[in-house]
Amino acid sequence: MIKTLRIKDFIIIDELEIDFGSGFNVITGETGAGKSIMINAIDLAFGARASKELIKSDKTKAVIELTLELKEPLPQKIIEEYAIEDYGKELILSREITESGSRSRVNGALVTQELIKTLREMFIDIHSQHMTYTYIQPKYHIKLLDSYGDDAHKTALEQYRNLYKSYTQVVKKLEELQNKTQLDEQQIEFLKFQIDEIESAQIEDLEEDKKLEEELNVLANAERLKELTYSAYWTLYGDDGCILDALGKVKTNVSKAAETDNSLVDYESDLINVQETLREISSNLRNYAEAMELDEQRMDEVTQRIDVLEKLKRKYGSTLEQVMDSYEKFTKEYNSIEFSQDEINELENQKKELLEKMHTQAEALSASRKQLAQHLSTVMTCQLEKLDMPKVRFEISINPCGYCPDGADSVEFLISTNISEDPKPLAKIASGGEISRVMLAIKTIFAKADNIDTIIFDEIDTGISGNACQAVAQTISELAKSHQIISITHQPIIAAKSDRHFYVAKTQDGQTAVKVYNLSEDNKIKAIAMLAAGEITEDSIKFAKQLING
Repeated sequence: MIKTLRIKDFIIIDELEIDFGSGFNVITGETGAGKSIMINAIDLAFGARASKELIKSDKTKAVIELTLELKEPLPQKIIEEYAIEDYGKELILSREITESGSRSRVNGALVTQELIKTLREMFIDIHSQHMTYTYIQPKYHIKLLDSYGDDAHKTALEQYRNLYKSYTQVVKKLEELQNKTQLDEQQIEFLKFQIDEIESAQIEDLEEDKKLEEELNVLANAERLKELTYSAYWTLYGDDGCILDALGKVKTNVSKAAETDNSLVDYESDLINVQETLREISSNLRNYAEAMELDEQRMDEVTQRIDVLEKLKRKYGSTLEQVMDSYEKFTKEYNSIEFSQDEINELENQKKELLEKMHTQAEALSASRKQLAQHLSTVMTCQLEKLDMPKVRFEISINPCGYCPDGADSVEFLISTNISEDPKPLAKIASGGEISRVMLAIKTIFAKADNIDTIIFDEIDTGISGNACQAVAQTISELAKSHQIISITHQPIIAAKSDRHFYVAKTQDGQTAVKVYNLSEDNKIKAIAMLAAGEITEDSIKFAKQLING
């Protein structure tokens, strides 16, 4: 249950702290005093959408903090997953709203909105006018009915959802493949042409084009290369007075000198090495020159090969590496088309198999829902009768529909409040008072089924009076024996049943301020007297006491 609500710089509230208790906590006050602000604050702490407009004027942030008292400590799995400090049976939720966004904390640790949503489902149920609208919409009724089910029903629903998810994934993949295979023949043929064109070039060396350009340059200059290398050979070795002859004379002179000065021996050795190196070079140059001939056939071969590679580069990439990348891409695309039919056949078999399983599971789920519907209809009718609707008939219509994430059922709540009329959709109920009582009946039944700690009603008494109001008061009072109830009301009969009465007052002495008073028994009597008569008189005080004492 909620022990304490703290609010700072939120809408028109500077700073506020309220200590709630177990049982029935009622909130009253003049219209516009700020009663709903407190419900909104609790809603925000449990993950409702926040905006910077909620920050009090001239302030930089708003802070809302809730202290909860739990029946059992948080599950260890949640504590470990979110690194939350374990406070035992106490839980502190806080929400900070700034100009740039908002942050949520649990026991001081920053957490995701996913966890806050989980905690909301575990601990609290807030009923507002918006929730009334949601509950009367048929699309929400299937969720309500399923939430009333036991573990076996919820397991059946989960199994169906898993099958449905697998089925939709297979259908999506199947459609993608079928769309691929719808390429026309011309596109497929063009793809095959591109693959064959690159394959026929038989590219094995990604540097082949560069090497061929170098070879072509040599072939085109064969005569000049022959002339230059022969000339170099004759200069080194061929002519009288060539370099090697001159070097021989130098070597002979150094050898003679070394006989006199031993320090010249190394020079003699170096000259011998130079002679050998130059003889080898001259021999190689001669061989190169003799072998160098103008090979027009090879020039034609190289030129043609270069033309083939250049054509491929113009079409498929600026380098041979890019050409081969294109080839790999074309091949993959072509193979995916070639072999997709086998995959299509496999997926069609999977689709058929999943559809059969899904159909069987949907039928089992539908049968479970029909049993739930009978039981819930009976319970709802009994609860509505207690709420001063003696001639009511509540039914749940279940009809087959196409497969969807929740099964193959269309669920709608129907009601008749007059014995002479057939049940009609809940959304067509005209009376606001009847809608309020239906909502209270739903909340009462589902709160017991869900084991929620705290239920909050924001003006559940709309449109009711007299006996109906007395019945609503009694129902809320009974529910408060097992749950914490926090309720905003304008009805003295309902307020009189409270275990704790909070009065909200707004002052505007130069600056708007909201204060909340936890009323003593005497002040509670006065507040109920004011609700009942609009003024405090002996008669209204007497009436208030009668309401409180029952």
